[in-house]
Amino acid sequence: MTRSPEAVPEVPPPPAWTRRPANLARAVTAELVSRIVDGVHRPGTALPPEPLLGDTFGVSRTVVREAVKVLQEKGLVQVRQGAGTIVTPPAMWDMLDEMVLSATIARDDGLTVLDDLVVTRRLLESDMANVAARIAGPGTVDRLRALVDLMDTLVDEPQTYADQDRAFHDTIMIASGNRIARAVVRALESQVVNTARYLGQTERALCVASNQGHRRIMERIAAGDPDGAGTAMFTHITEAWLVRRGGPGGPDRLRR
Repeated sequence: MTRSPEAVPEVPPPPAWTRRPANLARAVTAELVSRIVDGVHRPGTALPPEPLLGDTFGVSRTVVREAVKVLQEKGLVQVRQGAGTIVTPPAMWDMLDEMVLSATIARDDGLTVLDDLVVTRRLLESDMANVAARIAGPGTVDRLRALVDLMDTLVDEPQTYADQDRAFHDTIMIASGNRIARAVVRALESQVVNTARYLGQTERALCVASNQGHRRIMERIAAGDPDGAGTAMFTHITEAWLVRRGGPGGPDRLRR
């Protein structure tokens, strides 16, 4: 019986680096993450062997091995004895990882990932607003009120307004005492805070409407109303994203 030869994984063209990166392993890792997320290397298939990857990127096998090790840590590949380095399904990827999340958002033509990011942020921040309304002291309330009043004066300066907007939300997260939830929200937002698709429109009227939502949240926290604060935060994050969202497809993933 004649055995058919094993298929050799296709090697894409070399990366379009304008100059050789200082940190080769990180650069190779980032390129491979992008190619896996883009589907160049599909789940269930093997990455090209080390020698081919080394030739493609113009690096040593040591650099390739280091990059593959990092890909394993990010959940994008598994090294299987006798099978090589196999690309894993997206469900196994570490979506809080900076490279993975950034590459996934960049490929997210239908805004699905950004919708999911907003849903996650909404869930966590509405709970933190609920807790903050129960335990926040006068200092936190004064800080929130000052930020809301300041943002009223910044509706014609969208970038400065956005900075104070983040400070408002962060004040509530800190007041809740939930460091893990805050870390998740900050990690997610760090990947999108400067992207046009997440920021959307920045007209004066939108800043005015956004700050009305902030004021409702602040008032419910000041009143010691946990359920009201949580609901106000949930509504504010949802409405603000729906205004900014645009893009293809409906926001079905935001419906509750």
